[in-house]
Amino acid sequence: MRFPKHRKSLRYGTLAVPRVIPALACCIALAFVFVSDCPAPPEWSLPTLPFAKKDNGEIQETGQAPVGPGGMCMLPSGQYIISGHQFFMHQWRVMKLDKKGSWVPFPDQAMNTPGSGSPVELDSVLGLACDPRGIVWMLDNGRRSGRAPKLVAWDTKRNQLHQVIVINAQALSPKSFLKNLVLDPVSPFIYISDPADGISSAIIVVNTQTGLTRRVLEGHRSVQMDPSIALALDGKDVEVRRPDGQIATPLTGVSPIAIDRKGEWLYYGPRNGASLFKIKTELLKRPDLAPNIIQSQVTGVSPKPVCDSMVIDAKGRIYFGDISRGSIDYVSPDEEYLNLRLLIKDPRLVWPGGLTIGPDGHLHFFSSQLHRTPFFNSGKDVTTPPFSIFKARPLPASRFGF
Repeated sequence: MRFPKHRKSLRYGTLAVPRVIPALACCIALAFVFVSDCPAPPEWSLPTLPFAKKDNGEIQETGQAPVGPGGMCMLPSGQYIISGHQFFMHQWRVMKLDKKGSWVPFPDQAMNTPGSGSPVELDSVLGLACDPRGIVWMLDNGRRSGRAPKLVAWDTKRNQLHQVIVINAQALSPKSFLKNLVLDPVSPFIYISDPADGISSAIIVVNTQTGLTRRVLEGHRSVQMDPSIALALDGKDVEVRRPDGQIATPLTGVSPIAIDRKGEWLYYGPRNGASLFKIKTELLKRPDLAPNIIQSQVTGVSPKPVCDSMVIDAKGRIYFGDISRGSIDYVSPDEEYLNLRLLIKDPRLVWPGGLTIGPDGHLHFFSSQLHRTPFFNSGKDVTTPPFSIFKARPLPASRFGF
C-alpha cells in the first residue's frame, strides 16, 4: 500500500478529532472492532481548517425533507430525489420533490408500500445516484425485513423500471449493510460501500451488463474503521448499547465513496477514519486478479474528516460532509490534497450528507440529524425538524479566488 509523504504544509494547527463510536447500523448486536495487523495508514493530523470562504461561503436552503434523508441525487431537471433513512422508519422509502413543491413517493406509491403486490418493492434504500439519461439507481440494503440487497434502476424519462440487480450472497458478509454507491461514468459498473461491522468492511463491484457482483478489499486497512476515533455530538458520544449492556461500534467502516469524472479512480475511506484512499477502477473490474494484488495497489490520498458523504467536482476537488464539526470541508489538487480546508460552517448543518454536484453546478447537501433518531436515544425521537436541504457554490476555478 502506498501513501503520500508527509510535508511541512501539514503543520497548520491540529484539531483533535472527537473520538468516535459511530452509528450507521440497524442491527444492534454487532461485533466490536479489533485492530488489524495490516500496515497502518498515515497518521493524518486534521488541520484547524483555515481559509473559510467569504463571498460565496453562504448556503441557501432549497427544500425541507419530511424525514431525515439517507441519500440524495438530482434529476437532470434539477428535482431532488431522497431516500428516507431507515432509522426514521418512514413509510416512503424514496421520495421526489415534485414541481409543485410537494414530496411524493418515488417512483410510485406501490413500490414504497410493503404487501402492495408490486413486482418490485423497496425495503431499505440508502444510496442514490442518477445518470445523465435520467435513470435513478436505488441501493436497497434490505435490512428492514431481511430481504436480499438489490439495485433498482428507474427510467424517469420513460417512467418505467429499467433494471433490477440482486446482490449475490457471495458478495456479502453476515454483517453487510450496504450504504453508498457511485456510477462509473464510462463503463457499465457500479461501486458500493459496505461498512459492515468495521472489520469485514468492503467494496462491492457490480457489472450492470452481466449482473456479476464481487466483494473486494474486505478487511483491508483502507476500508476498516479506526478504533481510536469516536464521534461526539450534542454533548455526548454517539453510541449504541447492545442488549447485553455493552457498547457496540457498528457499521463504521468504509462509507463515503466517489469517482472522478473520467472513471479512472475510485476514492473511498472509512467513515470514522482520518485518511482518504483511492484505487484504479480498472483493477476492480478484473475478476482474475488475486485479492492481494488489488490490495497492494491502494494509495493514500489525503486527510479526511469523520464523514459518510463526499463528492468530486470537475476540477478534482473533493468535498466532505464533516459530521463532527457540522461543516463542509475540502481538499484540492492545487495543494496535492495535503490540506483539509473549510468551505462552509453553519449551525444548521447537523450530520451533513448527500453531497452532490447538481445540474446547476452548485454543491447540494442535506442535514439529517441521524444521531437524534430513536436508534441512538433509547427509543426516543429527539430530532428537531426541519430536515433541510441546502445548496452552495463550490470553489471557484482559481485557488486564490476566495
